[in-house]
Amino acid sequence: MSDAAQSDAARSDAARSDAARSDAGQIYPLGLQVTGRLVVVVGGGPVAARRVRSLLDAGARVRVIAPHVVLGEQGIPVASETPDPVDGEPAPGTVQWVRREYRTGDLDGAWLAHTATGSAATDQQVADDAERARIFCVTAGDASVGSAWVPAVARTTLTDGAEVTVAVTAGRDPRRARAIRDAVAGQLQSGALPLRRQRARGGATPGRVWLVGGGPGDTGLLTARGRAVLAQADVVVVDRLGPRALLDELAPEVEVIDVGKTSGNHPVPQHEINALLVQHARAGRDVVRLKGGDPYVFGRGGEELAACRDAGVEVEVVPGVTSAVSVPAAVGIPVTHRGLARGFSVLTGHDGAATVPGGPDHTLVLLMGVTHLADTAAALITADRPADTPAAVVEDGYGPRQRVTVGTLATIAARAAEAGVKPPAIIVVGDVVRLSPAWPVP
Repeated sequence: MSDAAQSDAARSDAARSDAARSDAGQIYPLGLQVTGRLVVVVGGGPVAARRVRSLLDAGARVRVIAPHVVLGEQGIPVASETPDPVDGEPAPGTVQWVRREYRTGDLDGAWLAHTATGSAATDQQVADDAERARIFCVTAGDASVGSAWVPAVARTTLTDGAEVTVAVTAGRDPRRARAIRDAVAGQLQSGALPLRRQRARGGATPGRVWLVGGGPGDTGLLTARGRAVLAQADVVVVDRLGPRALLDELAPEVEVIDVGKTSGNHPVPQHEINALLVQHARAGRDVVRLKGGDPYVFGRGGEELAACRDAGVEVEVVPGVTSAVSVPAAVGIPVTHRGLARGFSVLTGHDGAATVPGGPDHTLVLLMGVTHLADTAAALITADRPADTPAAVVEDGYGPRQRVTVGTLATIAARAAEAGVKPPAIIVVGDVVRLSPAWPVP
């Protein structure tokens, strides 16, 4: 080697040593576009295979240099095998395997190098060659030897199709980086982070609609998918019984439209709600229709879905925890129980409940039935369903006024009136009511 070359090598080695000693906070974070570019991976073990898989996913041309590889065992196909690099480069997204030990010169033409050989001497040689060739190098064995680091990565595809990539480095502590990565990924999936699009859609691109079941009202019972789409909404059309506390978490610029109904008072008719969803989506906004319970359990979700589809608006249903099952459970009443109830029916309190067959061993769950409770209870008394069939009224399930009133079909209306029961409330009829802690012990 000439004196000039030796001097250059010494300067390179010194610069790399200084970099290794520098504080990790001085790392310059950068995302690399490796699609169609040659990346050389030295080593063929499991660590190298993980690097290869990520590079292939990114569309790189990958050349692996190692006498033995586990790529096939990891489900990574090798497109070509040669004892020496051939003219040209592997095709994008493919692996070329050079079946021998690493040699100086193997990095020619590479944009990036990864070395994971398990040999400190070989990794050092690759890093030295990369430094002289001004190629960034990742070393798996000793991170301080290399000039680049692979972060712990989490990727999430948002509702508008955008991919959010979170890359974490933690002072060359990969376990800490992975722990932080996992925590951030969990918040991305739960909607706890600000995921809403900040730039308006270009052109006439329409928005989308999500019909989200909010559960019985407790914010913790909204699904992770529901929270994620809510965090990305431009407009939220909300019912009275949805988890309204979540609205306080929305950005100030999110438009909230209250279409809540109460008994006998429907200030916004259903056809106008349908029109609102279509109108805002056509204007390029992402719309969440936040409903109580599940959209398809007496929630008119089917009507809203049909309206959006008829208008050519993309729509998705995000199921919710239905109050028909969850609210009885909140006070210790299962809708089915071995030896007591083999099935259950869910109806509205004004839907002819008396016509439902079955006796006390078939649970009836009545929604929106408090106003007509006396008439309904009387109509439910049949030869198969006697007057002493247990019944319960559960008010404000999972809410601050949660309360259960129990009795029989013969007494429940009077007891509810005495207790001053108010909507929202769910009525449960059947032997399963005896399992509630509120049921008097004989």
